[in-house]
Amino acid sequence: MEFRKLLRKLFQYFLQGLIILAPIAITLFAVTSLFDWVDSILPNLIHKVAPNWLGVDQYGLPRRIPGLGFIIVVAIVLLVGYISSSFVVGRLVELFDKILEKTPGIKIIYSTVKDFFEAFAGNKRKFDRAVLVSTEANDVWRIGFITQEEAKQFGLQDYVAVYVPQSYAFAGHLYFVKKERVRILSDISSADAMKFAISGGVTEIEEET
Repeated sequence: MEFRKLLRKLFQYFLQGLIILAPIAITLFAVTSLFDWVDSILPNLIHKVAPNWLGVDQYGLPRRIPGLGFIIVVAIVLLVGYISSSFVVGRLVELFDKILEKTPGIKIIYSTVKDFFEAFAGNKRKFDRAVLVSTEANDVWRIGFITQEEAKQFGLQDYVAVYVPQSYAFAGHLYFVKKERVRILSDISSADAMKFAISGGVTEIEEET
């Protein structure tokens, strides 16, 4: 009996340690992976354009100074964001944007990626209106986000487009539902609603003060 109690206690300590360390480890892995990926963009690009400029290391990979590529890429992004606010550069960006959106083949990829980023962080953000939506039974509700106020182009009157994220995934489903089957979550921020949906309802919603 004493041995079983010891095993049960050790197993409890193991679970407690896992609960503490797993989120930290996964977060660090995600951050470092993103950092390494961004940090390798510039050296890889330079290596493809001018293979002899940077050279390679003992593993045959483009030689790079850790962190330098990340800083330069972030600086370029900030610089582009800054100069794009000027009138002349803004017009050039709009012209280049129109060219890409009218180029066969390229416009599908470009428009999809552009709309995706603008939906989260651009001027056309779509995931900022959290709602409860009934897509099945009348008494079953899901957390979603209104992406289009109208669906007339699909032949649907008095319908809205609602994106419903899946738990523990970055995927989701798009539904066209009647407006009366949607409830606006005015007391919950879109960020909290997204975290609650993705976590499978585990995350607690903090009351706004």
